[in-house]
Amino acid sequence: MHLSICETLNVNRFGSRKMHAGFLIGNRSSMIGIASIIGANKDALAPFLKHEEEQQSTEIGESPFHHVLCAATSPAVKLQDETLTYLNQGQSYEIRMLNRKLVEYTDISSKCIKSIVRVVFHDRRLQYTEHQQLEGWRWNRPGDRILDIDIPLSVGIMEPRAHPLQLNTIEFLWDPDKNASVFIQVNCISTEFTPRKHGGEKGVPFRIQIDTFSAGEHGEYTEHMLSASCQVKVFKPKGADRKLKTDREKIEKKSPQDREKYQPSYKTTVLTEVNYFFFFQCSPWPEAPSVSRTSNTPSPGYHIHLLPSSSMQDTQHWLHGNRFSSFCRLFSGFSGSDLLKMSREDFIQICGPADGIRLFNAIKGRCIQPRLTVYVSQLQNRNQLHTKAAGEDVYHALYLEDLTVLELTEKIANLYNAPSQQIRHVYRQGPTGIHVLVSDEMVQNFTEESSFIISTMKGNFMDTDWASCLSSWSYVVKIAIAHAQKNSVEG
Repeated sequence: MHLSICETLNVNRFGSRKMHAGFLIGNRSSMIGIASIIGANKDALAPFLKHEEEQQSTEIGESPFHHVLCAATSPAVKLQDETLTYLNQGQSYEIRMLNRKLVEYTDISSKCIKSIVRVVFHDRRLQYTEHQQLEGWRWNRPGDRILDIDIPLSVGIMEPRAHPLQLNTIEFLWDPDKNASVFIQVNCISTEFTPRKHGGEKGVPFRIQIDTFSAGEHGEYTEHMLSASCQVKVFKPKGADRKLKTDREKIEKKSPQDREKYQPSYKTTVLTEVNYFFFFQCSPWPEAPSVSRTSNTPSPGYHIHLLPSSSMQDTQHWLHGNRFSSFCRLFSGFSGSDLLKMSREDFIQICGPADGIRLFNAIKGRCIQPRLTVYVSQLQNRNQLHTKAAGEDVYHALYLEDLTVLELTEKIANLYNAPSQQIRHVYRQGPTGIHVLVSDEMVQNFTEESSFIISTMKGNFMDTDWASCLSSWSYVVKIAIAHAQKNSVEG
């Protein structure tokens, strides 16, 4: 087996210094020097040998990067199981981002890449309700974050950012031509998400996951390069040290034959490369360039409604285009027909009450119930501006939300393909045929599903109230609406 990590690396920390390192390990006790230099250290190379075999067996493409968490693994983990690392709440832990092909890998050496670090649930049961769990934690711990970045201790990172609404996510840029180091703090403990909290409960495991992206054609970091993660448990301050000591004493009491069934404890934890869609996510991925960040309108090319014939790729596009990017990975294997078969309760259970109801309504194509519905028909006379294509008894529905004259004017103009600027006034025919100027208050007092007949009148811009504004002759449309009666117009 060939390991390409034993190379000459340029490591920047308060200046540039060359070092020949088989692997950088050990907890750093001072700010000077990014790591201890260890040559042929079997204890340091063992994690790489182990993970190299795992990558070959899972057929995941070899990545030029290694992410290393500077925290010891538990010795009480069996050989066939994944490593488990104990962390103290609020303590800063270093994650080293190493480019093991610093000389060979030049595709992105001149560009920065973005890494997104998240704390997510390891158990699939909690992954389905991750959004609800995090919202509950936010409610109980106002002002706190699940994951923080320790900027003063971090090295080689640029534009660090902690999402204000995504409490379990941080992100930053770094130069792959230079190894970088970021310090993180996990502020939640594993027992905060257990169903019973009477003391002595077994805490739930988390995952620290790092997703790395390179810049695409439009300069946005959307090209996925690597996802890696490791399993951790978080204890109250100093609790991780006590737990690690207890595990070591427990293993030491076992017979030599039984000890062989367990993994040795490594000084560092190598994050294992995982498939892009292996874990669910609660926090959104970077939006695709074609998806608008400022508009609620679905992007061009995406179906407004999800169709039963939509493929899995079409379904992903639909989720992106309708502002459901945070659930793209959750529904990565779902086609249009799969989602359409799900009930409202299914979506609420998976996505949480707020997002579940919103997603259900969007998938079912449910429109917002209008505040007021009125029906209008155009009166055919010599003064009308438009000719109806249908008979006199054909009515059109107008759905009003704001209940203002401006909205009513725009709806009428759109209905008859007329510029709304040409409509000077809207009148309502009152008793004895008088014309009453329609106001916002009058619109708000329209009866639901009222029927009106519209007639148009040409007015002159040179009327007294317009003479001071316009000097050229033109025409303006005035609309009169009257309550519809059978075969007649009121007034």
